Amino acid sequence: MTPVELAPRFFIAVVVILLFCRLMAWLLGKVGQPAVVSEMLAGVLLGPSLLGLLAPAAQDALFPTQLYPVLYVVGQVGLVIFMFQAGYAFTSHPVTGLAGTAGAVSMAGVVVPLGLGVLLVLATAGSAPVIADGASVGVSAAFVGVALAITAFPMLARIITERGLAGTRHGSLALASGALDDVVAWMLLAVVLATASGEPGPALTTVGGAVLFGLVLWTVGRRVAVALVGSDRLGDQSRLLGLVALLFAVAWYTDEIGLYAVFGAFAVGVVMPHHDRTDRLVATVTPVCQIVFLPLFFTYSGLHTEFGLLGQPSVLLFALGCVTVAIVGKFGACWAAARLRREPNGVALRIGALMNARGLMQLIAINVGMAAGIVNSTLFTALVLVALVTTLMTTPLLSWIERREARNAAPPDTQEPALAVQPAGDKA
Repeated sequence: MTPVELAPRFFIAVVVILLFCRLMAWLLGKVGQPAVVSEMLAGVLLGPSLLGLLAPAAQDALFPTQLYPVLYVVGQVGLVIFMFQAGYAFTSHPVTGLAGTAGAVSMAGVVVPLGLGVLLVLATAGSAPVIADGASVGVSAAFVGVALAITAFPMLARIITERGLAGTRHGSLALASGALDDVVAWMLLAVVLATASGEPGPALTTVGGAVLFGLVLWTVGRRVAVALVGSDRLGDQSRLLGLVALLFAVAWYTDEIGLYAVFGAFAVGVVMPHHDRTDRLVATVTPVCQIVFLPLFFTYSGLHTEFGLLGQPSVLLFALGCVTVAIVGKFGACWAAARLRREPNGVALRIGALMNARGLMQLIAINVGMAAGIVNSTLFTALVLVALVTTLMTTPLLSWIERREARNAAPPDTQEPALAVQPAGDKA
């Protein structure tokens, strides 16, 4: 398909995606689900799992294979801008005492699900066909552990923004912990891929590149951001151009070292100085990003999802085991770590609920694993189920925590005591 033929397919696909995402957001909004979940589910329904099953010709016509890379790249633009906004909002609400608790929660959220995931694969490798041809049991187990350790940092950031949790202690702690969690998890993923290929280069590139990026951004990058915002010689359009160039350059670098573009964009937002000019920049780029570009990114992965394999009992049991291990390992471990750091139980529960969402980051990881030949279709399906279940449960779980706290905080009933009833035959 030539670019001239692909362009009209892209336009009509975007129309369908945006309108269907809006419809799903309206429907799921009635049960309290955020738009990000609606967009993820919309992609699943527009893909082979539903539309491709009911009307395969229509699905192929709307979303030809050649269109997928275009949707991915355009969606990346929206994700990069959104994560920049999330990083800027993160530093807009300073909360003291984050470092120790965020580090503890992040460590627990990586180590516990990683270990449980490895044990699950080692225990079930002979009963469920989850080992890809040519991959060792050890590499497959390590990959599952890393996939379960990942937190959906972009989704976490968007849920926090949409629910108005930015600036709260649990929102700030979840953002900080999620950022640390995913940086570590992606480095571990690079190690697993390097082990599978027998080449240490990619892992060294990711780890060394991440350290170099942090040092350069904190020194040179902060100065560039201050100059971009503070210079009186630049107009609003020049500042916008400079910001986009900076974001895309950082996104390119973090993608190249295997750390993923969202972390670079978030880091740029963190180092941006808080100024009226920065506020105007954010207000300029955010609306189009959230309404048009970002839904394409969250829909993209759903177009690759197929649940037909869950009809096999052994696969379904393994998938349910993955879901259980994922929830216990992430929600339970993060809650326990926050409590050990003396956080109130309500804060700890909310942190666990937010950290438990896997969402698109896990979907990206398992696509990387499939491309590397260490994930087969069975394992892919099981881990997609984990991503969907843990993301769908986030909002209802947060709402349950809020209702629970409201009930506990309510004053006791002050009803008058009931009059005693005299036995029959007794006289006053």
